[in-house]
Amino acid sequence: MSNIQLHSTITCPKCGHSKTEQMPTNACQWFYECESCKVILKPLPGDCCVYCSYGTVKCPPIQQGSSCCPD
Repeated sequence: MSNIQLHSTITCPKCGHSKTEQMPTNACQWFYECESCKVILKPLPGDCCVYCSYGTVKCPPIQQGSSCCPD
């Protein structure tokens, strides 16, 4: 089994601000507020969470080969 990365750097598409965050392992994160411009990020179509859309690392379930985050 490969190592699962639990940190991802989210970059805001509006202002370009980046911040490294710890990803939850037991739920999706569907919303993320940019601390710089305060825009609320939501997953892009086809992605299950904000980390899959805007992060440098996909969420833990996707890294493990699942289709999406657990309910």
